Amino acid sequence: MISVGILLPHDYRLLSVAAILDVLEAANKIYKANGETAPFAIHLYQLAEPDRDTIGLFHGYQVATIPQENPIDLILIPSFSTDDMGQTIARNRAYIPWLHQHFMQGAEIATFCTGAFLLAASGLLNGKVATTHVDACGAFAGAFPEVVLRGDKTVTEDGRLFTSGGSTSSFHLLLHLVQKYCSRDVAVKIAKIFAIDMDRQNQAYFSTFQPSRDHHDNIVAMVQQKIEDNYQEAETIEELIKDIPSSRRNVLRRFKQITGIPPIEYLQQIRIEAAKKLLEQTNHHMGEVIFSSGYNDPKAFRRIFRKIVGMTPTAYREKFQSN
Repeated sequence: MISVGILLPHDYRLLSVAAILDVLEAANKIYKANGETAPFAIHLYQLAEPDRDTIGLFHGYQVATIPQENPIDLILIPSFSTDDMGQTIARNRAYIPWLHQHFMQGAEIATFCTGAFLLAASGLLNGKVATTHVDACGAFAGAFPEVVLRGDKTVTEDGRLFTSGGSTSSFHLLLHLVQKYCSRDVAVKIAKIFAIDMDRQNQAYFSTFQPSRDHHDNIVAMVQQKIEDNYQEAETIEELIKDIPSSRRNVLRRFKQITGIPPIEYLQQIRIEAAKKLLEQTNHHMGEVIFSSGYNDPKAFRRIFRKIVGMTPTAYREKFQSN
C-alpha cells in the first residue's frame, strides 16, 4: 500500500485538494470492488503552529500535524489561492525542512498548479524540469531561475519530482500517478469516471499573455506601450525604440531583465494574443486575421502561432470560437 501525504498549507485551494481526494478515493474503490486491497493509504498533514487552529477532521480524514516521523511514499502539494505568492511561500516555509527530510528518505513529491512554487522554494527543483499554471510562469521563472521551466507542459516528471499545469492539468498528473502506482487499466477507468482526456501533454493554448506593468521602470514601460500601440504596423524593434531616450543595448538589456523576454518576443506575444482574440470572436478569413495581427507572411504567422500556442490557428478557432 502506498502511503500518501497530502499537505494542507496556508492558502491552499480547496478545489485542488478535493480533486486529489476524489481521484485517489476512486482508485481505492475500484480495487475494493474487485475484492483487492486499496492501493493508497491517504493521510492529510498541516503545520503545528501556535497561531493556527488544527483542522482535526477534514472530510472524514484525521489531519496530522507536522513534524512527524511517519514514513511517506508520496507527498502531494495542492495549488494555492493567493494574490501574493511571496507572502504565501513565506507563511509555508516551515514545510520545507519536512519536505527535504522525506525526500532524502526516498519519498516522491508531486505538486499541482501553483503548488510548484513551494517545492521550488525548497531548492529541490533546481536543475529539474517543472511546469505550473501557464499564467504563473512569468512569476515562477523570475523567482526560480535555476528551475528548468516548461510552461507549455501539462505534466512533468524529473527523478522523483512531479509537477502539473493549471486546474484540469491536475487530473492529468493524478492519472499519471495512478498509472505509475496501479496500472494503465485503472488510469483509463479513472479517466472515464471523471471524463478526462488522457495523454494531453500541452497546456499552452490556455495561456493569456498578461505582461506586468508593476515594475516602475519608465524606459521599459515606454517600450511596452510602443509595442502594444504599434504591433500591427511595426516592422522591426529598432523602428519602435528609435525615440527611446537610451542606447539600444541598454533598452534591450533592461527590457529582458524586467519582463523576462526580449522585445521581439514581446512583440510576437502581443501579435499572437491579438490573433487569438480574432479567432475566438470573429469569422474573419485567416488572411484577414494574419494581416490584422501584424503579419504579412502567412507561413511565418502559422509557425510562430504554433510555437507559442501549441496548435495551429485553425485548430485554435475550432476549439475556442465563441460564435
